[in-house]
Amino acid sequence: LGPQWKESPQPFSCSIEDPTKQTKFKGIKTYISYRVTPSHTGRPVYRRYKHFDWLYNRLLHKFTVISVPHLPEKQATGRFEEDFIEKRKRRLILWMDHMTSHPVLSQYEGFEHFLMCADDKQWKLGKRRAEKDEMVGAHFMLTFQIPNEHQDLQDVEERVDSFKAFAKKMDDSVMQLTHVASELVRKHLGGFRKEFQKLGNAFQSISQAFTLDPPHCSDALNT
Repeated sequence: LGPQWKESPQPFSCSIEDPTKQTKFKGIKTYISYRVTPSHTGRPVYRRYKHFDWLYNRLLHKFTVISVPHLPEKQATGRFEEDFIEKRKRRLILWMDHMTSHPVLSQYEGFEHFLMCADDKQWKLGKRRAEKDEMVGAHFMLTFQIPNEHQDLQDVEERVDSFKAFAKKMDDSVMQLTHVASELVRKHLGGFRKEFQKLGNAFQSISQAFTLDPPHCSDALNT
């Protein structure tokens, strides 16, 4: 096996439930809060989307060598419609499942603060502390621990070269897949859409043909 992250010593999960519309500043500000409950504490905290967004940006800033999935996109209008709230909640759950299952991201102090801090004053203090973290970007490498046992230099170089080749191939392949998928979406919105409309019209024409033969027509085919 190539290089891999050490497993988390305390794996856990986290639920996101009960999206609730709330207000502040005597109703001037309206927002949706979510009840976030980590399994290893059982104590719920309440978070807004902006708190998730803050955590996401801290993760991007600190862990430049780790792929952090995007949050659900922001939306200027319709933020309080039931369908949008439910859709965002489902996507936040998927995002949180990835975070809690990652052996490195799940142990980040800023993430623990997000999951456990229920006091507004302590939240602000922890938020500032995370934003002043110096072990970010390339400095993150300084937190790596070297194995205690002796490592064969040739073996290490071969494994690193192999992983380097894999990483480059994976990067190129993902870019290619993204390009092909984008082109496919564009075609479905344009040319393919027209072709499917033609196909639908053809089936509709067949349906109309059955209605012209009353003794033998099938109502099930036309409904």
